[in-house]
Amino acid sequence: SNVAVEKNITLQRPSNVELTCQYTTSGDLNSVNVTWRKDDELIENNYLINATGSILYTQYMFTIIDSKQMGSYSCFFQEEKEQRGTFNFKVPELHGKNKPVITYVGDSTVFICKCQECVPLNWTWYSMNGSVQVPLDVQMSDKYVISGTNANETRLKITHLSEEDQGAYWCHAIFQLGESEDRVELVVLTYLVPLKPFLAIAAEVALLVAIILLCEVYTKKKKNRPDDGKEFEQIEQLKSDDSNGIENNVPRYRKNVSYF
Repeated sequence: SNVAVEKNITLQRPSNVELTCQYTTSGDLNSVNVTWRKDDELIENNYLINATGSILYTQYMFTIIDSKQMGSYSCFFQEEKEQRGTFNFKVPELHGKNKPVITYVGDSTVFICKCQECVPLNWTWYSMNGSVQVPLDVQMSDKYVISGTNANETRLKITHLSEEDQGAYWCHAIFQLGESEDRVELVVLTYLVPLKPFLAIAAEVALLVAIILLCEVYTKKKKNRPDDGKEFEQIEQLKSDDSNGIENNVPRYRKNVSYF
């Protein structure tokens, strides 16, 4: 085809493989250069080339017996432009839980890791210690229980959870042609965590109420101060009026002077 093609092929055991690419051209088929590569390494003369009309075919047949032969195989057609078709050989993927598992201190949790339509030779669970994967030893600790009801799945149970248990856990599967793994994230919360938003809201409400009360107290004091001034003025006025009354009530004497 004139369009680049890429396909993923899953293998879990040794297999005979036959890869075929075709290329359509309007020019001379003899001018098209055909090559195969395994990853970045050129494959020498172990493939077939045939032509029918304007279509050029190439076929590469081999046997995959171990993990070294897994990887990407590409056919190249070089004319004016280079066209490529790629086949990616991988071991089966594992499927766990995509979203983080959230639980609480003191509880238990179970992780399930599956391999669809495949049976691994062996399963292993790891926890993360910094950047290092550490195998979980169920013989040394009763905190972990590893089991599986079917050969294509594994289960990890963690009991008596603490905040130190949170982090990444990996399930690891071994096949004849390679290894595969999947990651699950564990989040362990204390029971106070769900209450934090409510406590924050309660604190904000309490602060708002305190501010309102202070404002009311301040407003009342401010209103009382002008009244005290008026009362003082009234008292002074009364005193002044009393003084005027006393002066008005004092008997007046007329002094008569006679001159002889």
